[in-house]
Amino acid sequence: MIPFTRFFATAAVTTAVMLATGGAWAGATLDRVHQTKVIKVATAANWPPQSFLGPDNTLQGFDIDVANEIGKRLGSKAEFVTPEYGVITAGRWSNRWDLSVGSMTPTTERGRVLDFPAIYYYTPYVFAVHKDAAGTQAADLNGKIIGVEAGTTSEDYINRRLKIDAADVPSFTYDVTPGEVKTYGDSMGPLDDLRMGNGVRLNATLSALPTIVAAVKNGYPIVRVEGKPAYYEPLAIAVDKGDEAFNSTLTKIVADMKADGTLKQLSEKWYGADLTQVQ
Repeated sequence: MIPFTRFFATAAVTTAVMLATGGAWAGATLDRVHQTKVIKVATAANWPPQSFLGPDNTLQGFDIDVANEIGKRLGSKAEFVTPEYGVITAGRWSNRWDLSVGSMTPTTERGRVLDFPAIYYYTPYVFAVHKDAAGTQAADLNGKIIGVEAGTTSEDYINRRLKIDAADVPSFTYDVTPGEVKTYGDSMGPLDDLRMGNGVRLNATLSALPTIVAAVKNGYPIVRVEGKPAYYEPLAIAVDKGDEAFNSTLTKIVADMKADGTLKQLSEKWYGADLTQVQ
């Protein structure tokens, strides 16, 4: 755990510099978190295994464990809120929450209103179809109805406008031309429609591989489309723009979690693989 004195010293120095140059006070978030011993974290409520409601009606999953560990290393307790994803990515949070741990890709568009202190893992995105589908190749999806979660990289990809600026991410190509794209409020919506039957509402969905794997384990009658992933998505923690002291503290915390093996352990716990680096 990083000593509080180091946090306060960092915040104080940054504050002095920013005030001297006419900028905003950069240590406000850290001060609030230290004073209240609470860090408010925005995440999803229905995105297993990243984050979902468990049998005891509390949130659990990879993102929840990561957020709790960040809170622990800040000397604070993580408290979760679950706004619509588009509200989180819109930025200008007005202190409604301090941090997003929700498997967010640091795109250029989002970077205009958010800062991304650290990438904490990478996940492959794949197509899935109903088990009764006639074909399980990417070419079989051309002209079909494909469902995706709105406001995500899967929506950008299927509409051929995806831009990923992070380093060390494999290049990708657009191999599917849909006949129609349906968008949903969360990642489970397309899967729920797809399990009703091939072509009843959808022919396929594009989603994170761990989400597809979890759905299959939970009895969804779907199969992954064969071949390589459509793309790899770097996932980052996100904060409202402009608090450099908070940014730098979170960057170090995630770097420490990688160095001491905590992130790898949590990835293997929830995904059965180390997704903290591109496979």
